[in-house]
Amino acid sequence: MIRYICKYTPLELFESFGLEPEIFNAMLPDSDAADDLTHRNMCGFSRVLLADRIVNNSDMLVLTDCCDSIRRAADVLESAGQKIMRIALPHRQDEKGQKLYKEELLRIVRQLEELTETQFDPETFLSAFSRDEQSSGPYIAVLGARIGNEIFNKIQSVSPYPVRNQTCIGNRRLGTPIGNNLDRLMEWYAYELLSQPSCMRMTDISSRRSLTEDLDLRGVIYNTVAFCDFYGFEYALLRGNLHVPLLKIETDYTIQGIGQLQTRLQAFFENVKPTRKMNHTGKNQRTSGYYAGIDSGSTTTNAVIMDNKKQILASSTIPTGVQIMESANRALEEALLKADINRKQISRTVTTGYGRAGISFREKEVTEITCHAKGAFFLNPAVRTVIDIGGQDSKVIRLDENGTVYDFVMNDKCAAGTGRFLELMSQSLGLTMEEMGTRGIDTKEDIVISSMCSVFAQSEVVSLIASGKRVEDIIHGLNRSIAAKVLSLAGRKVLEREWMMTGGVARNIGVVNAVEEKLGGKVIVPNEPEICGAIGAALIAIDIDE
Repeated sequence: MIRYICKYTPLELFESFGLEPEIFNAMLPDSDAADDLTHRNMCGFSRVLLADRIVNNSDMLVLTDCCDSIRRAADVLESAGQKIMRIALPHRQDEKGQKLYKEELLRIVRQLEELTETQFDPETFLSAFSRDEQSSGPYIAVLGARIGNEIFNKIQSVSPYPVRNQTCIGNRRLGTPIGNNLDRLMEWYAYELLSQPSCMRMTDISSRRSLTEDLDLRGVIYNTVAFCDFYGFEYALLRGNLHVPLLKIETDYTIQGIGQLQTRLQAFFENVKPTRKMNHTGKNQRTSGYYAGIDSGSTTTNAVIMDNKKQILASSTIPTGVQIMESANRALEEALLKADINRKQISRTVTTGYGRAGISFREKEVTEITCHAKGAFFLNPAVRTVIDIGGQDSKVIRLDENGTVYDFVMNDKCAAGTGRFLELMSQSLGLTMEEMGTRGIDTKEDIVISSMCSVFAQSEVVSLIASGKRVEDIIHGLNRSIAAKVLSLAGRKVLEREWMMTGGVARNIGVVNAVEEKLGGKVIVPNEPEICGAIGAALIAIDIDE
């Protein structure tokens, strides 16, 4: 058994000598074991490779010298006495590159002959080739850097379409071998291996266009690996120029972040699902009655009731508390009381927000990304960008002219730039949340809160208070910090008019002013920005197929 990491590895050559190649694509609980071998800013995959080889090193490892990080990993493992076979991969696919790789393949043949004490057999080599035909029809492509099996399997499990792995470890397709002697076969083999859609480490990456120009492509999930810049450049090029929905994910090749992908993947696939079934009139079927949308957020739970003509009849907002079901029931009952209808008259309920799956009486759960987009577009069809600052995360969502989400970014790993951040700061300042919303307007001094971490920013606020700075100026600095954090998710260049802010933080006029200052334009704030997600959920409840 040998392990390999790269699609340019001559697998069929190893198989012809009786060796069984298996791709190394493990994801580990953590890569801490690599700390004694390399620094933490090394490519996440390389660190996992080192951490795994510390305990699993019985098989030979084949490494192509595709980048500095892999070369560094090979140096470390060789110095530890492990069995490493290096392959000198040319980073060019032209005639000279093919000639160089042919010579490298011939060298590997000689090395394998010595290792196995057998001679190269053309017939055995030819029998190692097999064709794996791809199914036709619509599909989702996973592009970018190599992706771990656990994440790829998760994507497959929730995708409404077949998923193709077209990362740098997928999409390996070779033609029919030509020749019947070693020299001719290796010449053909070098050509075929280098003619695959190029990885981003090659000098000519024009062949990668074919990966995004297929008419059957329905969406792209773009994968990047921590501390690997190669694929980040391509993502920047694709963003805003792709004709299908695009979602960027990042991993350090440990399983720790897989759970955080759930909302991102669910929101992405909500916008690439197959066209809904229509009845004989060509319209979605819709029952008469009333529909409820419930947004179970980390801070508040919001409920909206609509009729089948999409008129908002009533809404309610209550603190979420520790019991999600209890809060959802209370919010719904309060809205029902305002609408003067009873619970039996509700035809369908859709939930959203972080607690959406915990509400048992729902017919459907939908991510807050889709619901805030749908609610914002309903309130103002001119909206093209939604900025949602919630209690525990922040999002920037881009819409097309039909109100469909085609791109979004979210901050779900840090409290900075969220409602929770404001709560922490209000505690430090001894103010209520209402006071935080008004006292940051009358400013005399521009104070910069330099730390983007909530914990460190809180310490910074305490220091500013001790130095005698005005509370109003400190709050203004905090508001600007939130605006900078949220808008850094997407960057100024990708925001389009009109902009709308949703979520409870949109009631904070100081934060709104800071966002407008950063954007250089006015932001639409609904009368009740906190119920926008619940509005979207109610609209989806109305439109669900029978």
